[in-house]
Amino acid sequence: MTIIQGYQVPGTTNGDFAVRCVYLSDRSTLSGFTLTNGATTGSDIYGGGVYCASVRSVVTNCVIIGNSAYSGGGAYLGTLLNCVISDNIVSGGGSGGGASGNSGGTFGCKLVNCVISNNIARYGGGASWSTLVNCRVIGNTAGGPIGTAIGDGGGIYQSVLTNCIVAKNWAGYEGGGAWASTLIGCIVSDNYCADYGVGGVVGTLINCTVVNNAGDVGGVSGTAQNSIIYYSTNRSLYWTDNGYFTNCCITALPTSPGSSGWNNFTNPPLFVNLEGEDFHLQSNSPCINAGNNSYVTNFFTRSLTNDLDGNPRIVGGTVDIGAYEFQSPSSVLSYAWAQQYGLPTDGSADYADTDHDGMNNWQEWMAGTIPTNALSLLEMLSLASTNGPSGIIVTWQSVTNRSYFLQRSGDLSAQPAFSTIQSNIAGQAGTTTYTDTSATNGGPYFYRVSVQYRAGGIRFGSARLPASRLARTLAPPKVVECAVHKRRKDLSSGRFLLRCAQCVNGLSVSRWWWSCPSLARK
Repeated sequence: MTIIQGYQVPGTTNGDFAVRCVYLSDRSTLSGFTLTNGATTGSDIYGGGVYCASVRSVVTNCVIIGNSAYSGGGAYLGTLLNCVISDNIVSGGGSGGGASGNSGGTFGCKLVNCVISNNIARYGGGASWSTLVNCRVIGNTAGGPIGTAIGDGGGIYQSVLTNCIVAKNWAGYEGGGAWASTLIGCIVSDNYCADYGVGGVVGTLINCTVVNNAGDVGGVSGTAQNSIIYYSTNRSLYWTDNGYFTNCCITALPTSPGSSGWNNFTNPPLFVNLEGEDFHLQSNSPCINAGNNSYVTNFFTRSLTNDLDGNPRIVGGTVDIGAYEFQSPSSVLSYAWAQQYGLPTDGSADYADTDHDGMNNWQEWMAGTIPTNALSLLEMLSLASTNGPSGIIVTWQSVTNRSYFLQRSGDLSAQPAFSTIQSNIAGQAGTTTYTDTSATNGGPYFYRVSVQYRAGGIRFGSARLPASRLARTLAPPKVVECAVHKRRKDLSSGRFLLRCAQCVNGLSVSRWWWSCPSLARK
């Protein structure tokens, strides 16, 4: 590999007579070189190894090592592919010992399949203001000596990472692994924060595995979704600070000031080999199927299709928690949820109706109800006409960590029979009520409710959740309500029969029917 060598001023490294290794103009490509011993002047402070005119400048298959700058010791701007950025340094309070834009710049580096290691800066030891994909950020340092409370982002500073490993980095003040950054599908392990701050990540995590980090707060400060945050070493009482967590496997439920969350659990994640740093999931890990698909298919993540190994990100219908997806789940249920209620995870209980309430276990999981309690189910409870305001009050049984959409029909023979009258109805504890103020004429009106929001935005129509109940109104003030409490399959025909627990308006039944007689009447 050909070497391009710059010049560093003896004693100061950067200075008026320093020479960087390469200036790369817009749309130019540099491939297969070693860039070393470069530095910057006081008036040209960025990129000791290479200064790229824009992100369209491409550096590929290069080693950028032993360079210095006031900001961006190794590289400034540009796209780096299959490169090693190592042992570069920033002096004078700048950011990004390895690859970076400066802390106030408008461009950063885009790095793909790169290794960023052993770089030093005051902020962002490895990379700052950069975008990293499939990279390894190892052993970088941000800040001054212990006790100085200087230095944020030992590995990463104000950057976005996808499917990367951030390990064994050190920060003097905040964010041993990463500071003010977004990490998607990453492993963050064995990072350290010397003074006061968070050893793991300050920022946003989606499907990350954050383990074995140490600091005043060992784990995470910020937002975490579908992530494992475990085995941290904390000097304070808390493993998190000002954190919001959803669908996470965490050391303990958030208790520190400013922290909160939902759909989290504290079961150990069951890695294949924790001590050997193999963070793949065992076949009985509670993290399997326990995530939320919306977090890896939204606009920001632009559909995260692969895990850290490059395998499919969603297997079995629901994404796993953490950076690795278990590739052969036996059950479609969340393993954490199934284990919580003593259900097997071999698939045998997935569609069984354990509590005989008409909802199988998969439906109970989606609805957020309890599969071992027959009184815990999604059902329409009542309809009532009202004059203040005029309309119909619809009430159904609900839980707080789901949202619902309500549909109405005036003619069950129409195609489609139902249309949505309200979505994103936040579930309340016990029951939820909605007033349909547009139902003011003679009717009839039929209603059904379905789960729309499963901790982040997964919608299920009532055809897939048959336990969501139908209710009908006749001309006010007469109201017909039907709550289907039971259903069973007729073995000779294969059809399901419905049992009406209550039908009013002159018809009372308590037997098995092919369809509800109150709904058949006009």
